[in-house]
Amino acid sequence: MFLLAFVFAAAWFVTGAMSAHLPRLLELAGASPLQAIAAAALVGPAQVAARLGEFFLLRRRHPLVPARLAALLHPLGAVIFAAIGPSAAAAFAILYGAGNGLLTIARGTVPLAVCGPHGYGERTGLLGAPARAAQAFAPLLFGLLLDALGTSVIIVS
Repeated sequence: MFLLAFVFAAAWFVTGAMSAHLPRLLELAGASPLQAIAAAALVGPAQVAARLGEFFLLRRRHPLVPARLAALLHPLGAVIFAAIGPSAAAAFAILYGAGNGLLTIARGTVPLAVCGPHGYGERTGLLGAPARAAQAFAPLLFGLLLDALGTSVIIVS
């Protein structure tokens, strides 16, 4: 359960950081202000699309399948963005948003699938507490890292 709490906390740290700093991060990486804002605007639709995709394509799979996919999408977007550059800002935002959309589903389904229904409410509360704390501190901490490290902070996220 501690490992799952850590994974959720790390993932929600990224979510909190990106929700506050995505346009600035993209601009520091060379995207124009228009590219950065346009890419950031794709996060919400990507979240919804991923949730619909999970419902229609993955709902009969074990909850760890979409959870693993969620964990893979953001780093994949970061690699694509790092390899291609600012012209891949939209791809990065879409993959980040899709991963985040699947993560919100995994937060509820994975504990149930792994640990069963007994004590589900307490378990999800215990798993969620570190994630909420990480999400709360993420904008400040990521902003400080962004100031100190510039675009290399993407490795942290």
